[in-house]
Amino acid sequence: MKKLEHIGIAVRDLEASNTLYKKLLGTASYKTEEVISEGVKTSFFRMGDSKIELLQALDKNSPIAQFLEKRGEGVHHIAFAVDDIKVEVERLKSEGFTVLNEEPKRGADNKLVVFLHPKSSGGVLVELCQDIP
Repeated sequence: MKKLEHIGIAVRDLEASNTLYKKLLGTASYKTEEVISEGVKTSFFRMGDSKIELLQALDKNSPIAQFLEKRGEGVHHIAFAVDDIKVEVERLKSEGFTVLNEEPKRGADNKLVVFLHPKSSGGVLVELCQDIP
């Protein structure tokens, strides 16, 4: 793993949260996009080499809507940048981690992503991210 890529935070109201994080971090969001396959609208803030990703559900059946229903707003996942996502998935599986999606899928911010089940990673949803060339 190369670095902490971003921390994902589930929010109910993306616009209100953008205002809050702009005040908190002293910088505006540099990118907002919808990831229809995941049912989310995201907003990114750059913090040095890492980022904060705010996630708002697009519909009541999305994973973020379910997370908000169970836990409320807050940290949803931690993402790590990797050079070769398929190699890293195989390495982690051999170490006993449970992968939620075996095949990398297109995520926000021009990344391929794979998630690790929180039950196998100390209660934390972990996302692996690889830049799409």
